[in-house]
Amino acid sequence: MSWLRERQVALAGLTLFTLLAGDVWRYSLSWFGWGAVIALLGIGWLLIGVDQRVDLRRVPVALGAVAALLTLSIAWSAYPGASAVGVVTTLVTGAVAVVMTQVLTLSDLVRALSMATRWILGLSLLFELVVATLVRQPLLPFWVSYEEPYPPAFSWSRNLLFEGGRIQGITGNANLLAFAAVLAVIALIAQWRLRVTDPGHEASVPRPVAVGWLAIALGVLVLTRSATALAAAVGVLFMLGVVVLARRTTGGARLVVYASSVVVAAAIVALMITLRDALLGILGRSNDLTGRLDIWDAVIELAQERPWFGWGWVSYWAPWVEPFDDLVIIRGVTYLQAHNVWLDVWLQLGILGVVLVGILAVTSATRTLLWAVDTPLGAVVDPPALRLVPALILTLLLVHSLAESRLLIEGALMLFVWIAVASRRSQLHYRRAEVQR
Repeated sequence: MSWLRERQVALAGLTLFTLLAGDVWRYSLSWFGWGAVIALLGIGWLLIGVDQRVDLRRVPVALGAVAALLTLSIAWSAYPGASAVGVVTTLVTGAVAVVMTQVLTLSDLVRALSMATRWILGLSLLFELVVATLVRQPLLPFWVSYEEPYPPAFSWSRNLLFEGGRIQGITGNANLLAFAAVLAVIALIAQWRLRVTDPGHEASVPRPVAVGWLAIALGVLVLTRSATALAAAVGVLFMLGVVVLARRTTGGARLVVYASSVVVAAAIVALMITLRDALLGILGRSNDLTGRLDIWDAVIELAQERPWFGWGWVSYWAPWVEPFDDLVIIRGVTYLQAHNVWLDVWLQLGILGVVLVGILAVTSATRTLLWAVDTPLGAVVDPPALRLVPALILTLLLVHSLAESRLLIEGALMLFVWIAVASRRSQLHYRRAEVQR
């Protein structure tokens, strides 16, 4: 492995850490400090892209269409200034992901993701321990001054590690910390499996390391008690089962596996909806999905005013412009997302945006499933454990998108774009191998 390649993997790890746990910089260094970190990372990837002549146009058609639509939405946006900011941040995040697909291998990405998530989990537990033993009270972000009584949601840490409450870690949010924990489990299991099948592979990790960090990740999932992450983890396990079964079949039998998985998934969703109240009670959640029903009602009502092309792209809602400044306020907290990607896209880009993002999601899911299952003759492919990772991460992102809008910003957006582009590159590689054969 070259010195340059290892530096690129390290930069990818730092980038994923920053985008998956951005509040650690915003809460400790202020928004200006976070902006400086983002600028440095962006410059780093820009230099790499220029040096290696990365072509940003080599993206799936559906992804290009989404990028074009959100850019054009500035023209009809109800808040053009905020839309311009949102478009720039979205395109820059996507551009970095595209550069990653062309300079990093799948092995490199898994190593970077494992590195980033382990740092998030380890620092989060250390952070909560320090708060619980030394600070001994809820800790607010630095550089802010809230008048008491302020909503608990404003706290960086609520000092609940020894009190049985949900910890938030350095992310300042239990759901985001749980999301990082599920990502860590996916990466670590792949690396552990590599240790068994290909001990000399660069992405493999020793068994004690994998077991130790898996225990930490599962412990964090328990401490966060995130229903959203739990549902997403169930989806990931389901996809794992589908891939394992598909790998053991061919031809018509494989099609039966795919068709059956769709039927079973639909049945599971229907059962969860039917037993929603009981399941929420077991998880200690309210029947209104922790306020999400009120948020969805407000978003649907607003989206219906501009149903076809939306109000204009903004990604994370801008709290300084209408209608987001007072669209949803619950117990003193102004919410800045729809807590559902599809409602958020409808609100911002209309029905046309929902269709295009849906096409991107479906085509990416199809390609990642084929990437995980197929091994075309004559093609040089990654080990099966690595090829499974994109399908599992995309499943996590799509299930998570039903209750959170994180897919539209920061780390989740970067992973989504990376998977969309990398899966297309893999498909083209397989096709060339089949033609040559």
